[in-house]
Amino acid sequence: MMNLILTLVQVSIVVPVVFTFARGLYLIYLIYTESCGFNDAKQSLRTIFCVGSGGHTSELLKLISQMDMQIYRPRLYIMADTDNTSETKIIKFENNDNNYKLSKIPRSRNVNQSFKSSVFSTLYAIYVTIPLIYKFNPNLIFCNGPGTCVPICIVAFIMRCLFLIDCRIVFVESVCRVRTLSLTGNILQFFVDVFVVQWPQVHKVCFRSKYYGRLT
Repeated sequence: MMNLILTLVQVSIVVPVVFTFARGLYLIYLIYTESCGFNDAKQSLRTIFCVGSGGHTSELLKLISQMDMQIYRPRLYIMADTDNTSETKIIKFENNDNNYKLSKIPRSRNVNQSFKSSVFSTLYAIYVTIPLIYKFNPNLIFCNGPGTCVPICIVAFIMRCLFLIDCRIVFVESVCRVRTLSLTGNILQFFVDVFVVQWPQVHKVCFRSKYYGRLT
């Protein structure tokens, strides 16, 4: 009887893991073959904008100022809990529009933090991000390089594998990355739906990037 129980426990663990892995591979195949569009036309997209401190926020706001914000609503801006300047910029940018909200999550990696310790801080950021992503149920995540977007994109991709959300991820590498990808870009290039760079030199070193010239 005990052996049967242990077997059932093992099966209950292994089957979901195998299913999620297989589903992830299938989604990556769709992404790499550019077959990752939505199955139905949407009037508006529930959108998360990943905000980074300093230059990342300024770049992001320049990018989205060229977009029709009536399509991207409601909007959720997610930033690091230690970022106090970006909130002011976003409020000014939105100019009393009531289609947006702000949320904060722990930083996955602080400046000069060791990569070894950043593993644990990233896992904690992922843990905090899970209920946030599930509740908002985004159709689109838009990010441009800050480390804050790593746990957000990981959670969104896993939830998509589990059929919990139907979300696409667009990553635009920061304009300051002229020859090499950022650490965030190196991580996300393998599973985001659209990966855009802003310099031809970077386009040459990223195997699946799209290059449209300077966007900011």
